[in-house]
Amino acid sequence: MIRSSLLLNVSLAVLALSPPCHAQNEAPASFDSAIALVRAGMQADKTTIVGEAMNLSDKDSAAFWPIYRQYEFERSRLDDARVKVIKEYAGKYPDLTDAEAEVMADRMFECDSRLAVLKKRYFKKFNKVLPALTVTKFFQLERRIDLMMDLKVESTLPPLTQAEDDEQQK
Repeated sequence: MIRSSLLLNVSLAVLALSPPCHAQNEAPASFDSAIALVRAGMQADKTTIVGEAMNLSDKDSAAFWPIYRQYEFERSRLDDARVKVIKEYAGKYPDLTDAEAEVMADRMFECDSRLAVLKKRYFKKFNKVLPALTVTKFFQLERRIDLMMDLKVESTLPPLTQAEDDEQQK
């Protein structure tokens, strides 16, 4: 019951904050606004979702939330780098060269690697004050939220099949 309620809450939060998909010829400011809206909305709801899903005791809550705030601060800096690459991709998309695409892919891989390192480091920090099962539950929830966020951001990008169609028309 709690699991389906949480999933429903997360899904509704994503849908409520969903900007419509953008066409490739739309101004970059609209894309920036869409990403900012999705990030701000998800961040605001994320704390509520995590709090409800974790259902921590007062003692565990006192240990969890300070570490969580540190984690989110560091995470937001990594997410900023990822958003920068996504904005660059969207801005250059119609005329993106192979060399630029390769550099952007490498930068995205670097973002993913840094995020994995951050999560491992914070797993250890959380695990010093909380049972591993509780920490694992948090990171499982975190993964689900990440997937929904990625899906929302990806839905605002030009479709990959469009690049193939553009190449075939040249």
